[in-house]
Amino acid sequence: MASEVPTPRDRKRQGRHYTPPALARFLAHRLLRYAVPARAGVLRVLDPACGDGELLFAVHAEVTARFPDIRLLLTGYDLDAKALAIARDRAAVAGIAGRWRRADFLAAEARLATGSFDVVITNPPYVRTQQLGGSTAQLLRKQFGLYGRIDLTHPFVATLPRLLATGGVLGLLCANRFLTTKAGANIRGLLLAELSPVELYDLGDTKLFAAAVLPAITIARRESYRGGCRYVSAYEAIGQCSGGKSLFEALTDERGSIVEHNGRTFVIQVGRLVTGREPVTNRDMRAAGTDSGASTSADDPAPRAGRSAGTGGAGRYVDTASEPQAGWRMSHEAVDSWLTRVSAATWRTFGDVARIRVGVKTTADRVFISDRWAEADPCPEPELLLALITHRDLAPWRVSRNRDLRVLYPYELACARRTPIDLAEFPRAAAYLLANKETLAGRRYLVESGRAWFEIWVPQRPHLWQEPKLVFPDISDRPRFALDRSGAVVNGDCYWISLPDLARAPAEATRLAYLLMGVANSALGLRFYDAVCGNRLYSGRRRWITQYVSRLPLPDPMAARSTAVIDLVREFVEGCPPDPAAYAELDERVASAFGVRDRLPDGPDTDHR
Repeated sequence: MASEVPTPRDRKRQGRHYTPPALARFLAHRLLRYAVPARAGVLRVLDPACGDGELLFAVHAEVTARFPDIRLLLTGYDLDAKALAIARDRAAVAGIAGRWRRADFLAAEARLATGSFDVVITNPPYVRTQQLGGSTAQLLRKQFGLYGRIDLTHPFVATLPRLLATGGVLGLLCANRFLTTKAGANIRGLLLAELSPVELYDLGDTKLFAAAVLPAITIARRESYRGGCRYVSAYEAIGQCSGGKSLFEALTDERGSIVEHNGRTFVIQVGRLVTGREPVTNRDMRAAGTDSGASTSADDPAPRAGRSAGTGGAGRYVDTASEPQAGWRMSHEAVDSWLTRVSAATWRTFGDVARIRVGVKTTADRVFISDRWAEADPCPEPELLLALITHRDLAPWRVSRNRDLRVLYPYELACARRTPIDLAEFPRAAAYLLANKETLAGRRYLVESGRAWFEIWVPQRPHLWQEPKLVFPDISDRPRFALDRSGAVVNGDCYWISLPDLARAPAEATRLAYLLMGVANSALGLRFYDAVCGNRLYSGRRRWITQYVSRLPLPDPMAARSTAVIDLVREFVEGCPPDPAAYAELDERVASAFGVRDRLPDGPDTDHR
């Protein structure tokens, strides 16, 4: 019987993203390279969220073809009675024996004996906290020892190491966001605590699922972490010529290649897994007895309070496999060498010198944001309608607002802290807000947090809007860091850095802002992002969020080569927009500031202009 495809509504509510057959076969094929029966001739296999059974049937097909003498014991759990009925029918037609349990696996797993299975293969449901509900999320955190933001993938993964026999193998298919985000630290920690990852596939924007899911496959054995995990990624490349292999053939190659898949071209990169890469500054090395002898100029801008700062030059990168908060990345010798040389010239990171803030989030944009306020009846007082910058207004270097988009900003602008306006002082705004009170008061999370019903969810620091600031979009295929002096509010699809946060003296803050923009908008900045952060979305788009941007490197701003970068960026900001030759000059000057004249090796040529 054909697999039934869940509706978009089912996928969002229940996390049901059924595994495509070709992907299920690939996962089963790679997984069984490491599977060892617990006792002669018997392989015990579990899928704790089996849906219509696709993954278990893929294991059966692979074992039948390659290991005909092995007897399979297949067990599948799921809450969806309809999906389980399909699985049973498919098994009956194919003559496959299996145990199909309609049950909540997270409730049933405690009754299963430790070491019950030799293989676990799973595509667990992906349901975010807001769909789970706060109380359910809290219970799951407490039950499984999780922390931070979670989705249902996290507790599923938490149960699995105990159920695997020693030497047993896990094949996990889930969203690739766990590789690099802070929210994925639970899964990274679980996979390293009692398991040893042996193969990892970041399948990126291959669109193997009908839904907008960027998948990753992790294959891990039940043993102490040994390192040396093979890491493969697949992302779309524009303008590249593909070879004759299929996507899944290329994923098993020992070297990278370029392939065509569903009419699109993908670069397959192969390296090893690095489970955490953190910069170690000279201060850290001196503490370890490896003083580099470098010093810091007394005139250097002070680092942000509470942040550790390097002391200029000679940093290095080390593995921190025991630190799950650090994101995972792909690496090989050439990339490590390049990063080490960049780190050796790194003065501080963006996060050391800058407070990176997200823009405002109203959670009711239809009420608060418009480019037709003149048509509103009543129209709020003009002093509350502030110009708004969104990602559509951002190009490298400058902000160019294409329409008069404004946000109703119900706060006292002169206050350093969030201070709502007195509605009695703004009768037109009060009337407008009252006309929309049903929508605004329906935001229970806002009211329960102690806010007034007419507030926005993330207001940030009102008094800083009038100061010069760097602004860049959350999602973009290339870096677009721009300087804004208009005093406009920044929308929640962007991030921003206030220049007064960089240094007390305005001239020094401007110099440092130009250096930040120069590095971020350069080829080196983009390549560093891809090598260290690597959170790419569809069609080359990247997430430029705080945890990634804060890792970008800065050379010593007092050095002559950094001054050359600053001078060129000043021309871009205050003069004519750069042409391709000017961009090439920027790339050359930034590379020179870091002492890295050559390209980042073993990666596709990336045009970020």
